[in-house]
Amino acid sequence: MDENNSIQLFEDRKIRTAWDEEKEEWYFSVVDVVAVLSDSANPTDYLKKMRKRDEQLASYLGTNCPQVEMTGSTGKKRKVLAANTEGILRIIQSIPSPKAEPFRLWLAAVGRERIEETIDPEQAIDRALETYQKKGYDADWIHQRILSIRVRNELTAEWQARGVEQGREYAILTDEITKAWSGMTTRQYKNLKGLKKENLRDNMSTLEIVLNMLAETTTTELSKAHRPEGFEESRIVARRGGKVAGDARRAIEADTGRPAVTAENAAQLNAVVTDVIQGVAEADKPNEDEK
Repeated sequence: MDENNSIQLFEDRKIRTAWDEEKEEWYFSVVDVVAVLSDSANPTDYLKKMRKRDEQLASYLGTNCPQVEMTGSTGKKRKVLAANTEGILRIIQSIPSPKAEPFRLWLAAVGRERIEETIDPEQAIDRALETYQKKGYDADWIHQRILSIRVRNELTAEWQARGVEQGREYAILTDEITKAWSGMTTRQYKNLKGLKKENLRDNMSTLEIVLNMLAETTTTELSKAHRPEGFEESRIVARRGGKVAGDARRAIEADTGRPAVTAENAAQLNAVVTDVIQGVAEADKPNEDEK
């Protein structure tokens, strides 16, 4: 299975998913779905009890639900029981929950959106734009962030063409680029900003995003020009691409006298802006005497 892992949200609850490129369908973490529908404090135990009392369900899960590698809450990948949309609909039948019908509608929407995005990738960008707007990010920052997504996709497409394996090798090359331009590994960079599982790029300043884009764009162009074969040769190119942006960072810092990479992050600034907006909105509400 060619897995593109992501997190989908149902009523603000996280559900791990993996997209199967060959079959063109989503696979959902069964235990995550059970947690959402049952509101159980121990969804793994709840699932075990479901299998014991429903032999047909147990047989169905054993036959139709594969173990799929997904990222856990610790950030590490491990194989978990997963089911496609048909399988999840079967599981829903065994869980008495008022959320069953809303969840069915959510499943249909998730599948439809992915198919639409496959046909027209611009829809994925439009949805990302809408998400950042709802979170209150600055318009200029959003423009750079959306552009950075396109730059990243171009880079990973080039890596794929050069025989680099998705997952661990992509992560190592990304780390090489990040270290070459910022002077830190990705983990050190996230630590600087006080991040754990949050997306690093979502917490970069506009300047940091631009420098990261320069590093990734340069790496893509160097790879196209020199056509490295496999991971190790691509690793050398990644360092060279990152160094170009690193030189630019040092030149900017020398001219401004300020570090280009800082502990400030866009999410924290966004939270402050959101709090202010909400505070103004609350203050503007009429009280009982004014109604």
